[in-house]
Amino acid sequence: MVEEKSEKKTYHFGEKIRAVRERKHMTLKQVAKEAGVSESLVSQIERNKVSPAIDTLFALADVLDINLEYLFEEYRRTRPVTIIRAEERRTMQDEEILYEEIACPQNEEENHSVESYIVTLPAGTHTHRGSYGHIGREIGIILEGKARLHYASCTYDLDTGDSVNFRAGEPHTLENTGKCPLKAVWFVTPAQRFVE
Repeated sequence: MVEEKSEKKTYHFGEKIRAVRERKHMTLKQVAKEAGVSESLVSQIERNKVSPAIDTLFALADVLDINLEYLFEEYRRTRPVTIIRAEERRTMQDEEILYEEIACPQNEEENHSVESYIVTLPAGTHTHRGSYGHIGREIGIILEGKARLHYASCTYDLDTGDSVNFRAGEPHTLENTGKCPLKAVWFVTPAQRFVE
């Protein structure tokens, strides 16, 4: 499959900076002086003639008391697809168990955030984190091996290709009951393990 290269986008902050400055009844000269830059630079930024250096952008945001989320919301909206390259995947070790992140939780999604990872359990091991339960839901699919899901007072045996879906509020652990490593893909909402 050929990956489409997206065109490089230019992000314009000028209109927002000018609108806030005018609402605050500040002149270009006042803003430039307080930000420690030239009046002509502020004018060029407002007209999107130049892209500000990050420290200049922060200085202007500070002088005008602009929330950075407001300035960057356009950038977020124009990135509908997030790609994690295989060699850039974050990993986490919990004793012998390996977690490899395949979907990164987005901070702005708060309680609706989703994380996903490949979990690899050596023979005879089991997960620990869900043993007390937590808010949200989990969905998993067994890629390789045999597993047993311990959920509350019940157990469920799972083979390669089987999937599970459950409310995560009850204590739950996944155990490798086979003789080979168990590999599964897991989805958790809201995000628990890879939250920054």
